[in-house]
Amino acid sequence: MIHPKFRRICLIVGSLLMFSIGIVACSQEPQTVEVTRIVEVPVEVQVPAETVEVEVPVEVTRIVEVMVEAAAPETAVSAIAVVPFEEQWAASPHADASAEAFVHWDGDDPAEVPTNCAKCHSTTGFMDFVGADGSAFGSVEAAVPVGEVIQCQACHNDATMGLSTVTFPSGAEVTGLGPEARCMTCHQGRASTVSVNQSIENAGLDPAADLDTVSADLGFTNIHYYPAAATQYGTIAMGGYEYDGKAYDSKFDHVEGVDTCVDCHNPHTLEVKFDTCTTCHQGLNSPEDLASIRMFGSLVDYNGNGDIEEGIMAEIAGLQDALYQAIQAYASEVAGTAIVYDSHAYPYFFIDTDGDGAVSEGEAAFPNAFKSWTPRLAKAAYNYQMSQKDPGEFAHGGKYTIQLLYDSIEDLNQALATPVDMSAMRRIDHGHFAGSEEAFRHWDAEGEVPGSCSKCHSAAGLPLFIEQGVSINQHPSNGLNCATCHNDLTTFTRYEVANVTFPSGATLTMAEGNDDAAGLESNLCINCHQGRSSTTSVNRALADLPGDEVAQSIRFQNIHYFAAGATLFGSEAQGAYQFADKEYVGRNEHVSRFDSCVECHDTHALEVVVTACADCHENVSTQADLANIRDEDNTTDWDGDGDVAEGMAGEIATMAELLYAAMQAYTANTPGALPILYDSHRYPYFFGDADGDGTVSEGDAGYNTWTPNLLRAAYNYQYAQKDPGAFAHNGQYVLQVLYDSIEVMGGDTSGLTRP
Repeated sequence: MIHPKFRRICLIVGSLLMFSIGIVACSQEPQTVEVTRIVEVPVEVQVPAETVEVEVPVEVTRIVEVMVEAAAPETAVSAIAVVPFEEQWAASPHADASAEAFVHWDGDDPAEVPTNCAKCHSTTGFMDFVGADGSAFGSVEAAVPVGEVIQCQACHNDATMGLSTVTFPSGAEVTGLGPEARCMTCHQGRASTVSVNQSIENAGLDPAADLDTVSADLGFTNIHYYPAAATQYGTIAMGGYEYDGKAYDSKFDHVEGVDTCVDCHNPHTLEVKFDTCTTCHQGLNSPEDLASIRMFGSLVDYNGNGDIEEGIMAEIAGLQDALYQAIQAYASEVAGTAIVYDSHAYPYFFIDTDGDGAVSEGEAAFPNAFKSWTPRLAKAAYNYQMSQKDPGEFAHGGKYTIQLLYDSIEDLNQALATPVDMSAMRRIDHGHFAGSEEAFRHWDAEGEVPGSCSKCHSAAGLPLFIEQGVSINQHPSNGLNCATCHNDLTTFTRYEVANVTFPSGATLTMAEGNDDAAGLESNLCINCHQGRSSTTSVNRALADLPGDEVAQSIRFQNIHYFAAGATLFGSEAQGAYQFADKEYVGRNEHVSRFDSCVECHDTHALEVVVTACADCHENVSTQADLANIRDEDNTTDWDGDGDVAEGMAGEIATMAELLYAAMQAYTANTPGALPILYDSHRYPYFFGDADGDGTVSEGDAGYNTWTPNLLRAAYNYQYAQKDPGAFAHNGQYVLQVLYDSIEVMGGDTSGLTRP
C-alpha cells in the first residue's frame, strides 16, 4: 500500500500537471513543457528483524511537446525558439516578398501562382513538386495562392532529404546528386535545344531546311532566369541551343570539394563563398573580382580582341556584343524587320521602330514585340538570351557559353552579306582543356571512361595511376583540370614521377638526376604521350605467322595518338615497329637547355615555345616555320626527291607517301588481300577498298585481310601520321622505320637513304 505522505505528494503533483496542461490548452501555440510524473516502483525497505518489499512513488522528469490544435486553420506547428540560419535566409532573394519572382501574379484573378510556375515561385508548389505533401513526385497538382516565398520547409523536408535526381527541360536526367539537387530543380531554366526545335516544328517549319523562312507562327523561346545548372552541365543538359554537327563542353568540373551549388554558394544567403575561392584564386579583393578569373586552361582569345589576360566574363561579353551585331544585321537583311533587345522587358526582343539600333522610348513594350522570326534567328536569339540570364556563367560553364555564342555568330554569318569578322575568335581550348572534343566526349553514351583509357582521358585518371599504380573506370570529364597534374592547388606543385614504364615494358626517365626538375616534370607528360603499342605488342599479335600470307586472325595494332615520348626515346622505348635484323637510333639528345617536354612546350597551351627555337634556328618565327628546320650539316637526301634543303618534316612526309604507295602495290599483288586504303580521321584507319574506287567510301569496312608484313608496315605508317612533331622528337628514328617498312613491302628504295 502507498504511504499517506506519498499519496498527498501524488495529489499535489497531479494537480500541478493538470494546471500546466490547462494553461497550454488555452494558448494559441504549442509549448514545450517539463512534466514530472509519479510512478510506483517496488523497493526493499529495511525493518528491524525483517525485509519488507513495498511500492514507493518515484519522480520521473521528462520534456514533452504538447501539440495544440488551432481554431483555424487546423494545423500543428512546433514552437522553435531559434530557427537555424533564419537571419541569413531572411536577407536572401528567396525571402524577398517584394521581388517580382513572388509578386508577379498578385494582380491576377484569381491571385495565384499557376501550376507551371508554382514549383519555383512558392514553397507550397516546390513541396508539391518533390512530393513532400504526399502527392506524386515531378508535378504540381494545384495553383498556389500568392503571398509565399521560398521558406525553410521547401528545402528541409523528408522528400528533399532523399532527392538525388534532377530532370532537365531537355529530358536529360542527372542522378547521384547530393543537396545540390534541391537547387538544380529550379535553377535549370525552362527550355533547351529540344524545345527550340519543337517550337520551330510546331510552326510547320523544318529546323534545318527552313532556316531563313519567316513565320508568324514562330515565336521566341525563353530560357528563363538563372539557369545555372543548365550552364554547368553543358551538353548533358543541352540547356543552350546546340547546333547540329557541333560538339560541346560537358559538365564543368571544378576541383574536388568545390564542384556543386552548395560547395560554392551559401545555401541560405545564396552568396558565393568568397573565402573559399581565394584559397586557390589569388589577388581577389571582393566577389566582384571573380569575373576577372582566368586560368591556364584558357590560353586562347575567344572573342578575338587580342586580350588573353582578361577574365572569362569579359571574353563572354565580347562574344555577346558580336552576336548582337549579327542578330541585328540578320533581322534587317533577312527577316526584314529591325530588332533590339532589352533584358528587363518581356519578351526581350522588340521591333526597332526608328531603326537606330538602340532601345528607344516606348519600344520595349509587349505590343511592340518582335515577330518576324526565322528558325535561324530563333536559335541565335535563344543563345543570346541564355548568356544574358546567367550572370555567373563565367564560373558555372564559361566555355559552354562561349561555344554557344560562337556557333550562333557563325550560323548567322552564313546568311549575312557582310559577315561578322571571326578570324581572330577561338571556339575551344588547347588539347588538354578542350572538353568538347572526342578525346573526352567519346564515352558519354557509356557514362564512364574504361580503365584502359581513363589514365589519359579523364581528369582523375592520372593522379590515381601515379598514387596507386592502377587505372579504374572513371566518370567522363570535361578535359583535364588543375588537379590532374598538380598535387597541391595552393602552391601548384606537380606530382613527382621518377620513371615511366612504356608499352614495350621499358622503364625510362626524362630526368638526368633527382635535381633535373624539367626532366621530372616531363615524366608526367610521357605517362600519357607514349602510345599504347610497341614492337613487343605487334610481335605478340603476329606470333610466328608467315610474313606474306593473309591470316584472318590478324587485327590492326594501333599506336594511338601523340606518342611523342616513344618517338623521342627511339629504340629504347621501341614505340614504332623495329625489324629484327635492323639497328635503330635511341633517344634524341637535343641541346641540354631544350631536351625535355616542358623545356620545348608550354605546359598549358602545349604549343612549342617558338621564341626558344628561334634562338638557334634561323628563319623561325611561327609554328609553321618549325617544319622547315634542318641541321645545316645534314645534306643527305633521305627521301630521294632531290631536295636537301627541305626540313625534316618534308623528308618524313615524302617517305610516308612512298610507304603508302608500296602498301597499296603490295595488297594488289598479294593473293587474298583486298586493296588497302587509309583515313586518318576514321577508326580503324585502314579500310578495304571493296568498290575499287581508290577512296574510302561509306560502305568500306575496316581492313581485315592482313599479312604480318602488311601489319608491320601499316603500324609504322600510322605511327608517323599520329606524331605530327616526329620531325623534332626524333626524325631519324622515324625515317628508319619508314624505310624498313617500304623495303619489307617490296617497294623501291634505290633512291632513298636510310639514316
